[in-house]
Amino acid sequence: MKVDVVMPKMGESIQEGKILRWLKKPGDKVERDEILLEISTDKVDTEVPSPSAGILTAILAQENDTVEVGTIIAELNTEASASIAAPSPQPVAQPAPVQQAPVQTAAVIAASGGEQTGVVMPKMGESIQEGKILRWLKKPGDSVERDEILLEISTDKVDTEVPSPIAGTLIELLASEGDTVEVGAVIARLGSAGSAVATNQAQASAPVSQSAPQSVQTPPTPIQVAPVHSDQSAPITSIPRTSGSRFYSPLVRTIAETEGISLQELDAITGSGLEGRVTKNDILSYIGNRGSAKASPTVPNIPAPAPFIATPAPASAPVPAPVQTYVAKPADSGTLAQWGQDVEVIPMDRVRQIIADHMVRSKQTSPHVTSVGEADVTQLVNFRERNKQAFEQREGFKLTLTPFFAKAIIDAVKQFPLVNVSVDGSNIIRHKKINLSFATVLNDGNLIVPVIKNSDMMNLGGIGRSINDLAQRARGKKLSPDEISGGTISMTNMGAWGSLFGTPVINQPQTAIIGIYAVQKRPVVREVNGEDLIAIRQMMYVSITYDHRVIDGVLASSCLRAIVQNLEKMNESTIEF
Repeated sequence: MKVDVVMPKMGESIQEGKILRWLKKPGDKVERDEILLEISTDKVDTEVPSPSAGILTAILAQENDTVEVGTIIAELNTEASASIAAPSPQPVAQPAPVQQAPVQTAAVIAASGGEQTGVVMPKMGESIQEGKILRWLKKPGDSVERDEILLEISTDKVDTEVPSPIAGTLIELLASEGDTVEVGAVIARLGSAGSAVATNQAQASAPVSQSAPQSVQTPPTPIQVAPVHSDQSAPITSIPRTSGSRFYSPLVRTIAETEGISLQELDAITGSGLEGRVTKNDILSYIGNRGSAKASPTVPNIPAPAPFIATPAPASAPVPAPVQTYVAKPADSGTLAQWGQDVEVIPMDRVRQIIADHMVRSKQTSPHVTSVGEADVTQLVNFRERNKQAFEQREGFKLTLTPFFAKAIIDAVKQFPLVNVSVDGSNIIRHKKINLSFATVLNDGNLIVPVIKNSDMMNLGGIGRSINDLAQRARGKKLSPDEISGGTISMTNMGAWGSLFGTPVINQPQTAIIGIYAVQKRPVVREVNGEDLIAIRQMMYVSITYDHRVIDGVLASSCLRAIVQNLEKMNESTIEF
């Protein structure tokens, strides 16, 4: 089966990339995720991995070519029969792409309708291996402009929109709504304006399940790479890509199957990777510690469990640690019955399930402790009232208190950098940059946590603009995975909803989160000229919730006091935009 390798989209504004170096040549055998080539864009130089195991049969763009995003730059063949001799006829059959100096429009696939462009499932982050198609916004036959949105997809990290790499006509859809498709798989094809629409659209409705002999005559689409696992080749029951809310990479699955590790054992391994995923080192460490308890013979008899049901492992199977994932269980019918008809059962959407998993894992990982302070922000509130109108006219968005809160936190973390840490086993990782995460409410009520990268290098105006930009794009589903990852410490502002105080949950793998709450006028005691007086002041609570494995009360309280002092010093003479 042919699999296309395309020029990946490396950022919101990136439209093309330059091929620096091919690391493989036609005829070479490659493994999935093995590096094929190096590319360069306006923002980053990076490596492009192979989307599938197979043989590199054709290179369609040469070193130093500048290629548009979405262009097919190479072809793989996943069939074992594809030998080294396979590439030789390929350039003859498809000479056009190679002869284009800088490759112009994307994708050059010889087809009955002429040039076509493959729309691929984009790689939305370093650890993202697949995406789910939520909704097609265009149908075959529709004309589309370059960068016009074709569909919405969902990954473990973010829901986003996929734009068209070129202007033209949508010829066919190769994956349907609800399908989970691997990164790099072609999910649609575009042609030039007026191109004929493909007639085999029925294939897209069930791209994975079609195995009837009658449809063998039509060539399989690149996303039909499912039948990789076979009972004959796997020494133990094949490990699925996902179990509950956990994702297992191809490398981890291969090691598990080769070493005779059951799915239940794999589920029980504590992952050190992003979102608690099991890494190569995690599974190799587990194998090394198994000792004489290696691969219980009773494990292969366990049927593959349903993904959302946790089945306890047999007594003979070693379980080194409890499963640290949120498991969605069906409601107990007896529990529902006691309420009769006076309830509505609302299934969690995908984002809510991810949030649930993240919160449970955080509580299982970090011993949470919360310290509380109180700040007099009267001068700050007065400054905002006097300047909010001029600020909005100048900047184009409203001046809120949030940038001031963020600035106070960032300056305090500079004073106490050991709260800006993560934990790696028995090591403390101190981050040299302060990447401030802040919780943002989406239009559907769910939360997302964008990250202000290098916030310690910004002034108050830069922080305010970053918060407004990230929040607006978060609600419009315009954030990239890089903009919601890499945070080192978090801020959550619940004051806008009237909350006076709370104990937020740490955003793993961070170790501290600062809570900001409602500003209220309250009577407080102030000393004036040696006398105690009761005054009406604008007061608010500030909290810091921290991981007591690595942050002690003295450190957390010192940082909290610095935040309070920074807020109370903000006034007309100290604030600079």
